[in-house]
Amino acid sequence: MSASIHCGFSIRPLLSGALLVVFLLSLPGAGAALLAREYSRGALAEGTRWENPYYVIDSGVDGPVVLITGGMHGNEPAGSRAAEQIVHWDIVRGRVVIVPRTNTPGLKANTRFMPGVDKPANNLNRNFPGTGAPDIARSVPGKALWELARKLRPQWVFDLHEGFDFHIANKGSVGSSVIYLDSPETRKVATLLIDEVNSTITDPKRKLVHISGGPVNTGLARACIDRFGSKGFILETTFNRQPLSLRVRQHRLMVYKALSHLGMVAGGPHVLAGRKAAAAARAIPADELVLVALYDGGGTGGDGVRNVTRQLHPLDKVVLCNVGPADIASGVLPQFDVTIFPGGSGSGIARAIGKEGRERVRGFVREGGGYIGICAGGYLAASNYDWSLGLVDAKTITGKHWLRGKGKVKIELTKEGRAIFGDFRGPLDVSFSNGPIVSPAGLDRLPDFKPLAVYKTEHAENGSPKGLQVGTPAIIAGRCESGRVISISPHPEATEGLR
Repeated sequence: MSASIHCGFSIRPLLSGALLVVFLLSLPGAGAALLAREYSRGALAEGTRWENPYYVIDSGVDGPVVLITGGMHGNEPAGSRAAEQIVHWDIVRGRVVIVPRTNTPGLKANTRFMPGVDKPANNLNRNFPGTGAPDIARSVPGKALWELARKLRPQWVFDLHEGFDFHIANKGSVGSSVIYLDSPETRKVATLLIDEVNSTITDPKRKLVHISGGPVNTGLARACIDRFGSKGFILETTFNRQPLSLRVRQHRLMVYKALSHLGMVAGGPHVLAGRKAAAAARAIPADELVLVALYDGGGTGGDGVRNVTRQLHPLDKVVLCNVGPADIASGVLPQFDVTIFPGGSGSGIARAIGKEGRERVRGFVREGGGYIGICAGGYLAASNYDWSLGLVDAKTITGKHWLRGKGKVKIELTKEGRAIFGDFRGPLDVSFSNGPIVSPAGLDRLPDFKPLAVYKTEHAENGSPKGLQVGTPAIIAGRCESGRVISISPHPEATEGLR
């Protein structure tokens, strides 16, 4: 049977790796919509290259003031991403102020220090008043953040960081620890946070530990302890050998446990995105936002996650959250409009998310969610493996000769593809890396897919039969009950000139 694939996208942008973006922006809004009683935003260091947003969630009920910061060091993205997700939480008591990207240029450059700033001021978390020193901060972002802290005088401060290794196994790193100045109250809270995360960790060499000597002098948390009597904590995850989604999840678990202990939050720690809060935070109409879950867990490989992130995370109208197997199992997908499964191993991803996770993805799509599969994600969407999701009426035809090689191939948009992506005629060069070669599976339960692009050249290495790839679909679109699916065999997101 046939199916009409209409994305409803009115402008015709370039066929960049924004093949993805075009599809995303065509999807109707369907994300979760949690919003606190009063929500406001502001900017620190406004008008400078250090400008970064902060968000105030006021419950309207008397309670503590809590300051949460992320991104102090630009090569520690998990804290920043977690803080961006905490913006969507339902605060029911007190006031929470969130500064997710304190070192915006550092985050963009993926560097620990502030780009273009000389020592010692280049380390933002050494820019605040020291113990016993004058109440003066240094650097433009440091002064702006300290001025906000002085106005707030927060009772609690949580500064979200990452270390390069696990402190329990390597004392040269503070990764996977909770750092605080010891007192009965702070130790009790630190224990709650550590126990919460450690209950999810099976490897004893990766568990979180206490560091009770206090946050570093001239750091934000320590300055708030000294000046305002705050209960200040640095929460550390570890970026070595752990996907971003897992580290972000650990930060969320800790912060939620702390706010729950204070009676300030409802809704659970697995709220990653909310349309109304995102609209308020970005000053963009809610129906113009696209909420995207990018899978980054087991089975992914190469630069797939990084390439998709580089395209989508900077876009104001895209709310991008990395998700892993534990997040999918926690039921987060209905908060999003679309999920993306990037390159790696289709069977590896299937094993990582497990039978329950695969069913959750199927359910998400059947109930109206969007699915984009790139290479491995395309294998995962197919209908001919016992581990695949069966989202499109497509089967792979390479059999044991799937290892066809890597390099550039030429693709050409079909009439349907040009209607969606732009009127580009003639072949386009795109990167290929053993992507799925597909044909119709002939299943009655699924409508026929529509080819959006076809291969004009091929790779046929490692004993693969020649002539099999040319003329087959490179990009297909289909429907799975109420959901829409795009399966991309090559890698436009990794192609110079198409990114």
